[in-house]
Order: sequence, then structure tokens, then C-alpha cells
Amino acid sequence: MKRIHLLILFTLLVTPLLASAQDENVLLPSVFRMNRLGTEYQGWNNCGPATLTNALVHFGYEDDQNRAAHWLKPDGEDKNVSPWQMAEFVNTQIPEIPVYGLVRSGGTIELLQTLMVNDFPVVIEKGYEPSGYDWMGHYLLLSGYDDQLEEFSSMDSFKGPNTRYSYENINKYWQHFNYTYIVLYTADREGELMELLGVDADEWQNHINTLEMARAEAIAHPEDAHAWFNMGSSFVNLGMYDVAAQAFDQAISLGLPWRMMWYQFGPYEAYYRTGRFDDMIAIVRQNQNDGGGHFVEETWYYLGMAREGRGEFEKALQNYNTALNFNPNFRPAREAKERLAAQSG
Repeated sequence: MKRIHLLILFTLLVTPLLASAQDENVLLPSVFRMNRLGTEYQGWNNCGPATLTNALVHFGYEDDQNRAAHWLKPDGEDKNVSPWQMAEFVNTQIPEIPVYGLVRSGGTIELLQTLMVNDFPVVIEKGYEPSGYDWMGHYLLLSGYDDQLEEFSSMDSFKGPNTRYSYENINKYWQHFNYTYIVLYTADREGELMELLGVDADEWQNHINTLEMARAEAIAHPEDAHAWFNMGSSFVNLGMYDVAAQAFDQAISLGLPWRMMWYQFGPYEAYYRTGRFDDMIAIVRQNQNDGGGHFVEETWYYLGMAREGRGEFEKALQNYNTALNFNPNFRPAREAKERLAAQSG
């Protein structure tokens, strides 16, 4: 009953914010294949840098995945690279070509097709369960599609070129990351890309539209933990932290993959903003004890935020330093350390 009451509340919160989605009734070819994508397999734990590198080949990029890895995850054991970091690498670290990256959520199969047909490389973040492995996060570079077979082809850095996934598989596992996608484009085509994105070109409106997608999924399937988690993530992006925390509570109570907090950090943000510092620390401890979350700089950053919220400033500073020792390019930890130093100095 509590879940139904929450969904009614979320409906009242969302309805005034909604805008019409972009017109997707555009005639697309039934079969399409992109050209000029890289085919480099990932190194150990290097899915993000390898996938991004393979997408950049489309624009004449000539370096291998090590360049991106050196900046995105200086420690080879780092278990996560977030979409905003991938875009930041493209936007700030490749001065030799005028390529940019844009991150949005709430994508659809037809939008992915539209972007590819218009020659925009697109990477999605999704859940991944290859044979012999537990659930994990994964980046996938799409290379084409076939409507008759209802499948995408991809450059999967783990499995190799022309790895195929059904539309059903993509939707199922893409939902685990709120249908997040990264589009690469050149400066001269920015206006064209924004037109294709329609109302989702505006980042704020995109958060609202993504929230509505998750809410509709939770209404249809109230036991879907990912739908609740995605609502929480969108509420965080909209600054609505109280209801975000409630949505995350529901998602956690329904059960999430044990690696979930290696990749997505909305619960930390919601709990921090609502003063639930002990709950943040509990997630950190779980991450540190599960065999891999220890190697995620966000774990240490959010531990520092929780310590700072509790007034434990020396411990917070130590945590921020640990995050920066792990990844000196992790901007949130650097900014938090500087803020804390300014307050105490």
C-alpha cells in the first residue's frame, strides 16, 4: 500500500512538469550499419575507455584506449567510469579534433536508431550478465540495427565486433541505467543534434521526461526495483531529494544487484541532502566489503561527504584525499577538499 501512495504522490509532483516528447514518427531505414568505428577489445576492467575510444575513431581519433584510461581511471583497478566523466574526457582532453560528448537519459530504441542513421555515434550504459559473471555495468557502442530481426549490432569491447543484441535485451538491461546514452558530435553539427533530440535537448526537461518514464514503469510493475531506482535518480537530478530518498528506499527494499552502487550514486546524494549520513556510511561499508567497491573513488568521496555532514572534518579530509590518490582527476573530491580547506582556514 505504501508503494501505491508514493506513486500517487509522484504523479502529483510530475504531472505539472511534463512536456511533449519529440516526434519519433520519422521514417527510418529498416536496416542500417555505421561505418568507421573502432574494433579494439578492452583491457582488464577497461570497458569505458575502450568503448569511448572505438566511438572516437569515427572522427579520425588515432590513439588507443590507454590514453582515455590514463585520464579516466589512473588506477587500473578502478571499477567505474561515470558517463559525465566520459563526456568530460571528450570535451576537455582531445584538443586535436573538434569532438564533443553529450549525456542524456530516458532514451528509446527509435532515438538510438535516429542518431545512428544521422551519423552520430552513440554509446549506452547498461546492465551486463555475460556467461560466468554476476551482474555488472557495461558500456556498449552501437554499430547498426535490423528491424526485421529486431536486433542491434554493436562493438562490444568485451565480446568483439558485430556482437548482436535483441531490442528486448537492450531495453531490459538499458533500463538498469535509466536508459542513459552518450552521443558524440562535431561542433558544426550541434544544432542538428539538438533538433534530433527535440525536447530532450534541454537537460532539465530531459530529467523530467526520464522521471515520467520511470514512474510509468513503476505504475505498471510496482515490484520493479529498477523503476523505483530510476525515479530516485531523476528526482535527484531535479533537486527533489526527499522524494528521491523515498524512491531509493523502495528500490533497495525490493532488491538491487549487489554491484549497483559501484556505478550509480543517487542514493548517496539523496541521503546526504536529507541528513541521512549513517545510511550513506552503511552503503559505503557494503561497497568496501564486497570485494570491489573499495576500488571506486566515489565510495571514498561520499564517505567524506557523510563524515563532513556529521562534523567529522578530519576524517572527511582523509576520505577526500583517498579518493584523489585513487583518481587525481576526480573533480568532485577536489572541489570538496578545497571547500573544506577554505572553511577551516
